[in-house]
Amino acid sequence: MTDTSLMLLSGGVLIVGLLTIGVIALLNAQRQRERDTAEIAALARLQADTAVRIDAMREMLAGRQAELQRAVNERLDSVTHHLGQSMTANRQHTVDSISKLNERLAVIDGAQKHITDLASQVTSLQSVLSNKQQRGAFGQARMEIIIQDGLPKGCYEFQFSLSNRTRPDCAIFLPDQRPLIIDAKFPLEAVTALRQAKTDEERRLATARMRTDIGKHVSDIASKYLIPGETQDLALMFVPSESVYAELHDSFDDLLQKAFRSRVVIVSPSLLMLAVHVIQSIQRDARMREAADQIHAEVGHLMDDLKRLQERVLRLQTHFGQANEDIRQILISAEKVEKRGTRIREVEFDEPLGAGSNVIPAPVPRQVVGE
Repeated sequence: MTDTSLMLLSGGVLIVGLLTIGVIALLNAQRQRERDTAEIAALARLQADTAVRIDAMREMLAGRQAELQRAVNERLDSVTHHLGQSMTANRQHTVDSISKLNERLAVIDGAQKHITDLASQVTSLQSVLSNKQQRGAFGQARMEIIIQDGLPKGCYEFQFSLSNRTRPDCAIFLPDQRPLIIDAKFPLEAVTALRQAKTDEERRLATARMRTDIGKHVSDIASKYLIPGETQDLALMFVPSESVYAELHDSFDDLLQKAFRSRVVIVSPSLLMLAVHVIQSIQRDARMREAADQIHAEVGHLMDDLKRLQERVLRLQTHFGQANEDIRQILISAEKVEKRGTRIREVEFDEPLGAGSNVIPAPVPRQVVGE
């Protein structure tokens, strides 16, 4: 072949290839258009479905919104009702609280007046305690009130005279008839000086004075009011203040030990009341023992009377036995007499022998049944 034929042949092949490519491209474009059309149709259907669903959701949301609005309205109405009731209750409670507060303020005013009166009384009490004689009378009065409230009359005596011509403030008689002595003249000057001390030197001097005064008073009580065989082995020193006794107990334990060794017991008002209760128990036990002894003696007499009664009943039983035997014998005799009377009554006589005869026939006894 010639070059020209080859070139023509090549050009024809090229043209065929181009035509083939063009046909393929057209086919591909057609398929693409078909696919685009299908996708557009599917998209349209999806859009329609979406529109339907959006409408359904809109309707559902509208219904839910209506229900929510109704529920919110109902809840608001309920909350408003409860809030109104709560406000009414709170208002009533506030009114009641204010009235109670007014009452308490009135009570506080009364208490303030009472405190003012107590302050004046404390001032007068301070003036009383500043005087030694009045202070002694105050302690004596407190002690007498405690004793009179706790013990019956006859169990105690104020200003009782002892054999050594001393007169203690109070004497309580125990079952052994030995009095328990109580002294109410506590030295409060040292305590006052100790409380009013401001410097260490004043406090030291007041402490030394307190030990000296209380120690001397304890020694005086032991020497005057503890008489062997006449009084009890212990004596009581009355402190008319609980705070003073607490201060002694906390800071002056050596004084308490010294007083205990001297057989003097320091007591406060509460401890004195406790001692009075113990004395009541002792006296009650003593009365119970006396009553028990009397009951024992009466039981002995009762047993003796019972023994005599038993002997007399036995004798009476003997007499009744003898009387029963006598009655039995009497009944036997009466029965015999009755039988004999029956026999006599049942006797029969025969006919007379002749008329005008003076001969009395002999009676013919008839056999009695059971003779």
